[in-house]
Amino acid sequence: MNIPTETDVLVVGAGPVGMALTASLADKGVPVVLIDKQAAGDNTSRAAVVHARTLEVLTELDVTEKMIARGIIVAQATVRERDRVLLHVGFDDLPTDYPYTLLIPQDSTEQILVERLEATGTRVTRPCELTSLVQDPDGVTATTAAGEVIRARYVVGADGMHSLVREQAGIAFEGDTYAQSFVLADAVLGGDVPDAEIRLYFSPEGVTVIAPLPGGRHRIVATVDDAPPQPDHVHVQHLLSTRGPQRNPATVEKIVWSSRFRVHHRLAERYRAGRIFLAGDAAHVHSPAGGQGMNTGLQDGLNLAAKLAAVIRDGADDGVLDAYETERRPVAENVVAFTDKMTRVATVGSAPLRGVRNTVLRALDWIPAVHQKMAMNLSELGIDPQRMAKLKPM
Repeated sequence: MNIPTETDVLVVGAGPVGMALTASLADKGVPVVLIDKQAAGDNTSRAAVVHARTLEVLTELDVTEKMIARGIIVAQATVRERDRVLLHVGFDDLPTDYPYTLLIPQDSTEQILVERLEATGTRVTRPCELTSLVQDPDGVTATTAAGEVIRARYVVGADGMHSLVREQAGIAFEGDTYAQSFVLADAVLGGDVPDAEIRLYFSPEGVTVIAPLPGGRHRIVATVDDAPPQPDHVHVQHLLSTRGPQRNPATVEKIVWSSRFRVHHRLAERYRAGRIFLAGDAAHVHSPAGGQGMNTGLQDGLNLAAKLAAVIRDGADDGVLDAYETERRPVAENVVAFTDKMTRVATVGSAPLRGVRNTVLRALDWIPAVHQKMAMNLSELGIDPQRMAKLKPM
């Protein structure tokens, strides 16, 4: 592998966050190297929700319209208990050029970002596994498993929840793990299933999300006590039969892909340690309720790229980089808290408490300001104080 021995920025991890950050830096004329320990990119659909704020920031890379063309536009979400709708959340009144949520499989998003990255003349160096980082006042020395040494002014860890960059930087990853596991499946469904809506089903056994995907498929995300390694037709059908619609039950016609995973709610103690930075899942992980994980990470990446370019290319003071944590960590803190609260409310086990929860949600459903605030939080447009100030009072 012909890896440059010196660069201004070394990015570790070639998921969507790492690729977007790298493409943005390359566009700005900043020398950057992107490495990933995997031999190839992920070809599964994992993160499938792209919210309005993310579509806005991705216009910088000129990929937003390409993503929209390959996804499904969804303007509404509902919270339900079986056939009963408890709360509506509409995105069509959001103060943005993208008043909706986009459903697009992660492998499609990654393919678009790979093409965009390559258009800058930059490629992912893989497989290339980082083994150590050593900082000094002038830069960072990175060593790979193959013995290559890369000298960089700055390093960005976009290498996921088990980030070696975070570990090498000595940054704590504070939080906990949910007792339940999560089922993730893409399936062809029949019966009462949404074509232009995201449905969040509450039940004592767990929360279940059903959302449309391109190609006539649907995404199912569900919390279970102990998921099988690869959830099959029978398992997914049981989830839909016991938690989903009853009058016209959803039926599984075909499982296209499935997986299981454990979910943590954790936040990095800090986003910067000298010349080392964290972005995406390396900095924050949380429940998939709300579909905000990849969105928050992509916004991290482009925010950090702008600040690194200001320092490296334009000669701004290094203190500019401190604003990255100041601006982005509170956003992740809010997302972690919001999704944790949503997950716990969804899985209330006591029948009396479920009754109270449902009554409260149905009462809130009559208040337009509640719909607005929920939509602003989910879309992450709520991080903009000016836009929030224009909302109707509660």
